[in-house]
Amino acid sequence: MSTTSSEHITIVPFEEKYQQAFKDLNQWWIEQYFKMEKMDHKALDNPKSYILDNRGYIAVALLANTPVGVCALIKMENSKFDYELAKMGVSPEIHGKGIGYLLGNAILTKAKELGAKTIFLETHTSLQPAIHLYKKLGFKEIKGVESPYERSDYQMEIIL
Repeated sequence: MSTTSSEHITIVPFEEKYQQAFKDLNQWWIEQYFKMEKMDHKALDNPKSYILDNRGYIAVALLANTPVGVCALIKMENSKFDYELAKMGVSPEIHGKGIGYLLGNAILTKAKELGAKTIFLETHTSLQPAIHLYKKLGFKEIKGVESPYERSDYQMEIIL
């Protein structure tokens, strides 16, 4: 079990009891700025079959045993990337407390454990705090990867 603490935050692996939190935390931010898309529903409604059963991983940030953040590592097939860092959501009540950074580090640590060499992510240029976080984690901007998301206009990678 991977554990990291900051202000009493613990990062743990996904369990079925966190499924609703995984969906709610992601759906909240997506609907704040965009709209839910087909791929969102696929991942958020079925994290076990879509992510975990396909050699992926989901990290959950807990505050007093309550899920306050989530992030997924999705295995990419037929790609130059091993995994995608995706579905990172943090409770709006605790934005700015470093939860995203803890989740990102936990995901990158897990990716290394899984033997990954390259991690991909996509976001939107309007989400500057997210882009700043990804840069802080070591991601660099790239171009030219086809996306299944209408909202994606900014892509990044990290070579581990």
